[in-house]
Amino acid sequence: TKAIALNPSHADAYNNRGNAFSKKSNYIRAIADYTKATNLEPNDADPYYNRGNAYHLKGDYDRAIADHTQAIALNPAYADAYNNRGNAFSKKSDYVRAIADYTKATNLEPNNAAGYYNRGNAYSFKGDYDRAIADYTKAIRLNPNFADAYYSRGVIHGRKENELDRAIADYTKAIALNPSHADAYNNRGNAFSKKSNYIRAIADYTKATNLEPNDAGPYYNRGNAYHLKGDYDRAIADHTQAIALNPAYADAYNNRGYAFSKKSDYVRAIADYTKATNLQPDNAARYFRRGNAYRLKGDYDRAIADYTKAILLNPADFEAYYNRGVVHFKKSDHLRAIADCDKALALNPEYVDAHKLRGQIHKEKGDKENLEP
Repeated sequence: TKAIALNPSHADAYNNRGNAFSKKSNYIRAIADYTKATNLEPNDADPYYNRGNAYHLKGDYDRAIADHTQAIALNPAYADAYNNRGNAFSKKSDYVRAIADYTKATNLEPNNAAGYYNRGNAYSFKGDYDRAIADYTKAIRLNPNFADAYYSRGVIHGRKENELDRAIADYTKAIALNPSHADAYNNRGNAFSKKSNYIRAIADYTKATNLEPNDAGPYYNRGNAYHLKGDYDRAIADHTQAIALNPAYADAYNNRGYAFSKKSDYVRAIADYTKATNLQPDNAARYFRRGNAYRLKGDYDRAIADYTKAILLNPADFEAYYNRGVVHFKKSDHLRAIADCDKALALNPEYVDAHKLRGQIHKEKGDKENLEP
């Protein structure tokens, strides 16, 4: 500021004061200084690049792209500008352009691990997991201490049932490099849970909750692990905590309802399923679960209504047809019960329970017919 007072044309002083404001997260004043620098030195790429970064941090990705584009026009070998323009394109879900920019950045700086890591993220978001893994692996080779690259590669491995051990290995490496990596603990817990190792999963979720006590996700995940372990009280406690942190957490209401249902507390289960359906009215599974609770509670009309709603939302749900058939059978409505069994079997011919129920219905109908004069 003193330098600028003494020399109002000091473009570098404006640019560097902008950098200082940006580091203090004062992006408005940073942008003002970068703008002054670009006005004083319109052929200097750096102030455009820096202003683009400030716009990005402010969430204005279009202006960020425009400034990085101008920086590249002034300096076609500006690898960081390509990289950060790629970041802005990625934020706009324009992964094709993002990948093109990251590729340019890696070509200009082939030993920069960050460029491969960022391109890996874009490939991952685009669903091209093999290329993403290749880029994360390249980033790790260039920087063996790149914790986030191990973590991100673990995320992709974790999506494949036959690569859970690789996912666990990557998360473990990320944690070794960064012991405060809550997401790595949480996701390693997910991998252990998929392998039915609920004790180790719970230990990881607990570590994640200790590191990020205000993140609802690890509580929800630990609740699921307790549920699968058969500890419904702890499952309920964790889902309750997840809901306290995120009152719009539909899955937490749904799974707490499931735990209540396992304890035969159908009143609370129905209340939770109702909250879940209110939050996600187009989710067929919520109505199906509430239908089950109504059925077990003996409220057959409401059960039928929920199964019907589930079928409307998901016409391929053979279990909803079967369960509605069960309720019709309990109400002695054999015609509707058989029709639902037939529909369930049309969708899944190997559905043994539907075969059994249909046989039971026909047997009961036959018995009744034999008793008639």
